[in-house]
Amino acid sequence: MVPDVPYRYARTKKLLGQILKEMKAVHEGMIQEALTAQREEGGQIGQILIRLGHLDEATLQQGLARQAGLDMFDLSSVEFSAELIESVDPETAKLFDVLPVKREEGKLVVALGNPQNTAVLDDLRFVTGGEVEGVLAPQDQIKELVQKYYGDSVSTMEQLVEEVVEQVGGAASAKRRGTVDLADAEQMAQSAPIIKLLQYILFQAIRDRASDVHFEPFEDDFKIRYRVDGALYELQAPPRHLALPLISRVKVRAGLDIAETRLPQDGRIEIMIGGRPVDLRVSTLPTLHGESCVIRILDRSIVSLDLAQVGLSDSELDTLKRLIHLPHGIVLVTGPTGSGKTTTLYSGLNFANDVGIKIITTEDPVEYELDGIVQVQVNDEIGVTYSRCLRSILRQDPDMILVGEIRDHETAQIAVEASLTGHVVFSTLHTNDAPLAITRILDLGIEPFLVAATLEAVVAQRLVRTICTECKVTYEPGTEVLMELGLTAEDIRGKHFAYGTGCDNCHGSGYKGRIGIFEILVMSEALRQMVIEGESSDAIREQALREGMGVLREAGLRAIFNGTTTVEEVLRETAA
Repeated sequence: MVPDVPYRYARTKKLLGQILKEMKAVHEGMIQEALTAQREEGGQIGQILIRLGHLDEATLQQGLARQAGLDMFDLSSVEFSAELIESVDPETAKLFDVLPVKREEGKLVVALGNPQNTAVLDDLRFVTGGEVEGVLAPQDQIKELVQKYYGDSVSTMEQLVEEVVEQVGGAASAKRRGTVDLADAEQMAQSAPIIKLLQYILFQAIRDRASDVHFEPFEDDFKIRYRVDGALYELQAPPRHLALPLISRVKVRAGLDIAETRLPQDGRIEIMIGGRPVDLRVSTLPTLHGESCVIRILDRSIVSLDLAQVGLSDSELDTLKRLIHLPHGIVLVTGPTGSGKTTTLYSGLNFANDVGIKIITTEDPVEYELDGIVQVQVNDEIGVTYSRCLRSILRQDPDMILVGEIRDHETAQIAVEASLTGHVVFSTLHTNDAPLAITRILDLGIEPFLVAATLEAVVAQRLVRTICTECKVTYEPGTEVLMELGLTAEDIRGKHFAYGTGCDNCHGSGYKGRIGIFEILVMSEALRQMVIEGESSDAIREQALREGMGVLREAGLRAIFNGTTTVEEVLRETAA
């Protein structure tokens, strides 16, 4: 006989829509209407139901509480004391929308704004050294109270490091070479000061919209850096002996083997921040002085997947929309690592996503989950390669296919076959410009007549940092600047140049955010004939320019003239 378990401890796998129907808050027609809106616009089903007028916030919270097995909590009944507030550190409270609400019988009760954030309770158990129970409360109320009681207060690196050194002490100075003591590593990784230090680093990185966090041990020091808008910034360095416990903590959260320090490892951490899911991809690499660890922060909320927002001009946007709706053919997006190729492809798929179109992707890794699109994760270790996935995808009756990257002859050959059998194939390559992508495909061993028959267009792109709007100032460029850009005074008549002076909004850099600049080569009959005849990439480039292809430098100049970016950014990312 199954014991009678209190409801708050029951964990259910039921969908929110099903729970709301059981509560008689909505009916099936409302759910279907919300699902249709979700497929078209994205978003969470609960918020869509509210927007459509089918649900109120209080009822949604009750449904979410049931789904998570959490009790609802009335925040107006709480008497907040300094001791209660101090039981949760400012970084955790702000990062995860967590608020301590009471202590009872040695147990701390905290209110969560999002029922998917229950993983933070485990961290709080280690930090507080006792039992922690979660309850659910309206997220906007939690945010308001967190701001009221924590304000702008944050811990400092010095405070956290002192706490770590005091509690972890000499145990952290483990051997730099040889076997790691598993018990010591586990103990250090689970210590409250190390957990708080990692929360602080993640808080800083996510607050500053970083894309990556780097933990780098060297012989005499330990560097922590994060990348914002493509540029690396260094945090205040903690002592060298904290590298092992801090990286061990990351590995524990990512489900990696902390005793294995001789082999590279990859893992994943899923957290909820401010009510939104954030995916952390963890990669470790053995180095001469210990493991290097990089956390990639995939936060969809700061990446617009709107095709109109990636930086395309009106004519480029029209061209790309036309390419997306082709009945068959291959469209390549090319550029160096970190140039925004994946974001452009995702934006294109998001634009094409419709109930009447079957879209399948194969990626390494799947960076953002798109509703209504079938996404496949490549895993070379077990033989799930691009080419093998692509062969299987063709038996799944797709209309559009995304191949994360064409790396070899087999993958390129199957992409060509898919195109010839009536599929639109999108993929990426690593080349410096659009014409070189054609040469690269030929170098992979694809026959020129097949490239000519299937390739429809190549989109080359770069990312340039955008000027911070809070500290932007205009100026008149000097002769030297004009010479570097290959311009004359007549060329810039009526044009405006700008730069950022640096402020709190952009952390003194003068830049905030990035935008793409593009060149699009659309295959014509003349270009197809040149490919068949084996013409060089230079000859193909000249023909494409005669047919009206814009180059990356021209796109960069447009971004300079409209005050979006600076001369330095364009010169760094483009060739004349």
